[in-house]
Parts: sequence; structure tokens; C-alpha cells
Amino acid sequence: MSRAPLSLSTAASSGACSNEMTTPPRRLELTLLPECFAISRLAPTATIPEWATHGSFFSITRTGDELSVVCELAQIPAGVQAQPGWRVFKVHGPFVLTEIGVLSALASPLAEAKFSLFAISTFDTDYLLVASETLSAATAALERAGHKIHRS
Repeated sequence: MSRAPLSLSTAASSGACSNEMTTPPRRLELTLLPECFAISRLAPTATIPEWATHGSFFSITRTGDELSVVCELAQIPAGVQAQPGWRVFKVHGPFVLTEIGVLSALASPLAEAKFSLFAISTFDTDYLLVASETLSAATAALERAGHKIHRS
């Protein structure tokens, strides 16, 4: 019985000539911070406000377009443009800066479950913000993907 030769595209799609190694999915540990957070937007030339630097976790980012502040909801004064209602997962690190796939391992199951996220990266680790109203379902999606969630 003769077999037709494999075309390059057939061989590649079947894995016949592939040198790719499949890597197992990443399983990460995360801790849910207990506070509720908000993301606020200030003018790009605004001075960093004192209220933005209080609490157990905050992040301040300045670009040419805005000054973004993530902090505990209770810290934001009335009148500041903000989107309240965020919860924060801290990814257990540290990770080296060249490590590949940390955010992808977390973002993929959330995207598949149709949840958005807001990510903040630091030198040592990553933080994932999800909307408070989706917290329970987002947590379940991460756990189904094999991640371990600690509640503080």
C-alpha cells in the first residue's frame, strides 16, 4: 500500500516535522487583596496627589495623555474622575523580568470566560484587577485553569 507524500503544510499541521515542544500550562498562586479599589484618571500634568500614596497597594503611572492612579476606593476624594469597583489579585512571585507567559496564563482563562482585566506589573510580580461584580466568576475561571487563589 503506497502513501501519498506529505506536503509541507500537511506535515507541519500534523506535527510530523515539528520541533515544537508542548509546555504544560502554568499554574500560579494568587492572593486576593481584601480592599476594594478604584482606577482614577487625572490630567497628564497633574501633581501626584497625596491621597494616591496611601494604603496597602497603589500604583501611579504618568504618560503624555494622563496620570493614572490605582488605589483603595476609600482614598479617592469626591470630584475625582474614577471608576470604582475593582478587586486586586497579587500573583505570587518573584518572577525574573524575562520570564514568559505569566500574564498570558492568567489573561487567557479570563478572556475565554469573557472577563476583562486591568494588569499592573512591578519588578517582582504582577497584579490583576477584575471588576468587583465579576469577582466570584473570575475567581472560578482562574481556579478551573488550575490556579490557586488565596483569600486574605
